[in-house]
Formats: sequence, structure tokens, C-alpha cells
Amino acid sequence: MKIKSLYISAQEKNAGTLFVSMGMMEILKRKLHRVAFFRPIIFDKNIRNGDIDFILQRYNLDMNYEECYGFDIKEVEEMISKKEDNSLITQLIDKFKKLEREYDFVLCEGIRRSFLTSTISYDLNVKIAQNFAAPTINIIKADDATAKEIYENMLIENEYLTSEGCTHFATFVNRVDDEKHKQLQKMFEKVSYTVYLLKEVQELNLPTIDDVIESLGAKEVMLGAYDHARVIKNVKVAALTLDNFLEHIEEEDLIIVPADRSDIILGLFGALHSSSYPNISAIIFPFSMKLNKNIQKLIAGLNSFKVPILSVDTDTFETATNIMNVHSKLRVNAQRKIALALGLFNSSVNIQSIEEKIATTYNDIMTPQMFEYKLFFMASQNKKRIVLPESSDERILRAAEIILRRDVADIIFIGDEKELKERYMRLGLDLSAAQIVNHLTSPLIQKFTETFYELRKHKGLTKDAAKDAMLHVNYFATMMVYLDYADGMVSGANHATADTIRPALQIIKTKPGFSVVSSVFFMCLKTKVLVYGDCALNQDPDAPTLAEIAIASAQSAKMFGIEPKIAMLSYSTGESGHGFDVDKVREATKIVQQKRLDLLVEGPIQYDAAIDKSVAKIKLPHSKVAGEATVFIFPDLNTGNNTYKAVQRSSGAIAIGPVLQGLKKPVNDLSRGCFVEDIVNTVAITAIQAGENE
Repeated sequence: MKIKSLYISAQEKNAGTLFVSMGMMEILKRKLHRVAFFRPIIFDKNIRNGDIDFILQRYNLDMNYEECYGFDIKEVEEMISKKEDNSLITQLIDKFKKLEREYDFVLCEGIRRSFLTSTISYDLNVKIAQNFAAPTINIIKADDATAKEIYENMLIENEYLTSEGCTHFATFVNRVDDEKHKQLQKMFEKVSYTVYLLKEVQELNLPTIDDVIESLGAKEVMLGAYDHARVIKNVKVAALTLDNFLEHIEEEDLIIVPADRSDIILGLFGALHSSSYPNISAIIFPFSMKLNKNIQKLIAGLNSFKVPILSVDTDTFETATNIMNVHSKLRVNAQRKIALALGLFNSSVNIQSIEEKIATTYNDIMTPQMFEYKLFFMASQNKKRIVLPESSDERILRAAEIILRRDVADIIFIGDEKELKERYMRLGLDLSAAQIVNHLTSPLIQKFTETFYELRKHKGLTKDAAKDAMLHVNYFATMMVYLDYADGMVSGANHATADTIRPALQIIKTKPGFSVVSSVFFMCLKTKVLVYGDCALNQDPDAPTLAEIAIASAQSAKMFGIEPKIAMLSYSTGESGHGFDVDKVREATKIVQQKRLDLLVEGPIQYDAAIDKSVAKIKLPHSKVAGEATVFIFPDLNTGNNTYKAVQRSSGAIAIGPVLQGLKKPVNDLSRGCFVEDIVNTVAITAIQAGENE
């Protein structure tokens, strides 16, 4: 019988249960449409469970909160004390089986044994896993034990699970330092079951500003949209004079200072704007004190970076004590921590092995999340170097950090190294893994100038003009791709589309067999992904060009795991209509059929006949494309652009693109109104395109 569930459990507090649950959910959602999350036992029904909330929100699961748990500890202990153990298990099985029938897979997360009292004389997690017939993943925390103790603990756990009739799916040993990692690797060579070692990453254990707000009930005095996820490494109390205190601040400190210490507060803001001092994470005012109105006015008038400020009711000593007891919590809005955690998980486990073990039933449903996961996975399997010339844009920097942390691609920035480092550190980002190239001082400028001159001198380009062109970030970055210093480029957040495409056409040029650059949008609907081309570039293509766009779009679809079935769209289906517009589509269809016998193509065809099987049965009953089209080729830009926007806005579809196609090497354009997630997706797509060009 195929596995339809997994049960994750840990013995100790802070073992990383949610971390492992998130990693496993990433793997499951890549292939499965409907995945359920279930915690048989939670701590207290009157307090919303953090793990359930996190998984529901991050993965947008189609579940109500109440479906995600069975009982709380008080109810469980009450039933067991009344010897109603069987009733407890039966009711849990009922809830679980309901989810198993309604969903493709159920990921279960058990209760920590440390939460259960001595009245429960057996391992309740194992009992539940037995009755769910769910293979078990157990988590062992490594930071408080020796390598030998960890190894012996794992052997005992495996033997116990096997003796109780459970299938031991895998063991995750979490929070392993470098020395223990080496020792355990040797020890685990002897075992025949799956063990994954997850290294200790200090930042994952550091609290964030949101953790402080939640734990201390702190009020927001000054807090930006991205400040909630800033991490806190140390806590300092400002009890010295400013000139002495500045010597003691360190990166990502939380500073406790009374609001009437205007000298300290202004000094800390000055330190943030100085490249000579570390960047603190936040300031917190004890005693619920308020800033002097003139100081508040001064700070409010700063147009650049600001220090987040909080306020609490407690005094300085109590505030410091409370902050030291704040625990780190994985939160949905903490994208930096999530990216770091997933990067660690993916680099530590054999994803392919896990997928083979799970052996789920595959289907043709593809949700937006599944498509995004697919992009990240494909890109990470063959990492490429993507150059981002617009390094001054905050959105670019935030997207780049996610790309680096998810291990999707290597990043190259164009810009001044000192200025860029100061900027991303002030934003609380870690982009130290990125390469930075200053195009104005690079030794490559001469080579790039000569190359560009040779490429364009027949067009009348002079050497001076070639050098001037290389001083433009997009031209320089495009030349990096052309000469293999980078594998792809993404630009457009601050530049017009022409500024991105023109250098690509002049330097990289089109692939053999292609005369134009065209584009596609990946339209992520609720349960499927469609390819729309060309809705962004070519205004009124003739029949040969339209055929070329269709072939390129089919290749793009196939590259991303979408079986191409091409619909050449028109206002008429089959032979029912005539006129210049429909005849153009009819001719383009014939050209595709002649050039590519391997492609399924239908045209002219109306949109409803292309996508709706019931309409297709009436209009084109014998077509292999009608009703099942995945690639939609629009006859002109007016039709395509309006249609994709209408579908996007009316159905809630996510439109990823435009993705450029037809170039010898990948260059992709961003909208100037793009969001961070748009940039992340575009970089991943560009990396995949680069891999296909090998």
C-alpha cells in the first residue's frame, strides 16, 4: 500500500519539530495538490497552536483550524485517568481517516513527550502512529548530548519503533555542531536506516523583534514593514555616556535605553548612518516613556534608514531579564529565517530519496505553490550565476537574499562594493555570499568594449560609443552573460523593457531558427498552469512570426514540465470563419505543423473551445488539443495583453512573467511595479533557462 501519511515526533522541547515539518511539507507540496496537516494533541485548545497556524498560512492549506487537531493535553490526561484510552485513540483515528480520505497526503506532528505528565505511562506518539499506520520520523536534539549518547539514543528509538510495529521512515538529528557532525557521520555509516544530520545554525535560534513584541507585550513606537523579522543577537543596557557606550554596541544588538536619554538615541541613529559602527537591530524604551517631541520630529524627518523602536511598561532590569528569556519562534512573515531554514534542510537531506520512499500517486494538478516549488527545486539542482544590475533597489536585495538562502542560484550584483554592503547591512540582510562587480572600475571594461565594438562596428558603432555603452549597467551585465561571466540576467525593476531587451538583441542575439524575441506568461490558476504567448512584446506578428512564437512557447512549456498542447487563438474555430486575421492564424498553424511534427497544435480555435472540454466536443470533437490546451498563442499584443490581465484579475490567477524566449542566453525583464516574490520567481526561471542552454 502506498504511503499516505507521515508522523513526526520529538522527545524534547526546541528539538526543531516545526522546522522538520516545514521541510517535509515543501517536499510534499511539490508533487501533491491537497496535503493536510494534523496534530492529534495540542497543548491547549484555548490558545491557538503556533505550528498549525504557521503551516496553514505558509502553505495556504485548504483546511479549517479545527480540522487540524484532535484533543488538548488536559482532555487526553482526563480520558486516560478514566481509562478511556481506547476511546481516545478511536476518536483520533476517526479524525485522521476523514483527512486521509479527503486529501492526497496527511502530515502529522506529534506532541512532545516532555509536555505529557507521568500519568501517561506509555509513548502516546508511538501509539497514535501505530493506529494511523503512519511511518514515523523521529527528531533527536543534539546540542545537549555527546555524539555517543546521540548514536545510542537513535539505536534505542529505532529498536523501540520496530518492536512496536511502526515503520521507521527516518531520523533527523538536529542542532549538530561541526565536531559532532564529523563523529556522527562515521557512526551512522554502520546503520541501515535513514538518518539526516542538520547542522546548528545560530541565526535560527535568535529571537526576532516579533518574538520580543509577543513575549513582552511591547508596543510599536517606530517599526517598518520589514523590521518585524530582524534578528537580535545581544541585549545591551545603555547606562554609560554616549562616547563610552558606542564602544560597546555590536551588530544586531537590542538596546534598552530610557526615552529621555536623547543623546544615546541620536547617537544610535548616527551609528546606523555611519559605516564605522555596527548596525543595531532595535531600541526599546522601559517605563512606557515617550520621546521628546523635538527628538521625535527630528527622527521622523529622516528619509533614509531608521532604527526600529519599541516600548514596554517594565523597568530596565525587568525588561532586560524578560528579553533574555524570549525564545525564537518560526513565523510566517520571517522570510529570511524561513529561507535559511529551508536552505539548511535541502542541503542536508536527500530529497529524491524521500520522494521515492513516500511513493505518492501523481496527478496532473498543479497549483501556484506547486509550480513555485518546482521552479526552486529545478533551479537548485543545477545552480547558475544570475547577474542583477539593479543593486540599488531594495526589492532586488531582498529577493537576492531569499534566492541565496534557498540555494536557488548564485547572485552577481553590479555596483560599488562598499556602498552595496553598507546598504544591505542597514536593511538587516545577509548578502555576503553574493559576488559584487563594479562596472565602472572593473578590469573587464576594456575586453567588453572591444567585444561590443567588433559585434556592432558594421552598424557604424565607434569605439568611444562602445565604451560609453559598457558604462551602462544593463549593457555591462549583458556582456557578462555573453562572455560566460554569468549564466543569465534579470533587470527591469528600475529600467524600461527596451533598456533590458535592446542590449540582449545587440549582444546575445536570437537562437538559430528564431528571428524574434517573444515572451510567455505562466498563468497559475487554482489547479493548473497555462502558458500564454505573446502578451508582452510583439504587437502584430505575421503568420511566420506567430508560428515561431508558438514553437518557442511550446519549448518553454516543456522546459518547465508542462506538456505542450498548442491552441492558435482566433475569433473563429476551425473552418467556420475567414478574413485576414483568422487566415493569418490558419497559416501560422500550418507552418507549425510543417516545422514541428512532434507538436500537438490546433488552430484557428476560440478560447472557450481550447480550454473547455464540453465546448470542444461540439466545435472540434476529434481534436487532440481542443478542451485540453496548455499553450495559448494570441494573434496580437492587444488581444493577449488584455486577456492575461482579465484572467489574472477576475480569477485570482498568479501571472509569472513575462519570460523572454528566443535568445541564445537568458535575459528576463521585470515590471517596474514588481514585488519581491516576482523577482525571486524570475531569477529561478532564468536559472532554469540557463541550465537548458547547456
